[in-house]
Amino acid sequence: MTSSPERLWFDADAMWVALADGRTLGVPLMWFPRLLAATPAQREAFELSRRGIHWPELDEDVSVAGLLAGLGDQSRPKRDAA
Repeated sequence: MTSSPERLWFDADAMWVALADGRTLGVPLMWFPRLLAATPAQREAFELSRRGIHWPELDEDVSVAGLLAGLGDQSRPKRDAA
């Protein structure tokens, strides 16, 4: 089972998530366009759950499992290379 998030913070370029098992994940904000475009106040208006993070105002959800798998925004289908 994936560890739950305990703490979340941002710097200029990344989102940081501290997990209950002691790991800390840092991911580029570029992976999540809604978070990248959000104001600092909007980014701070999140809810932690057992499985991930939710931003009600932004309609954004990020799962810990997705972060551990190296996945960014999954709301748009990926384009195949030509």
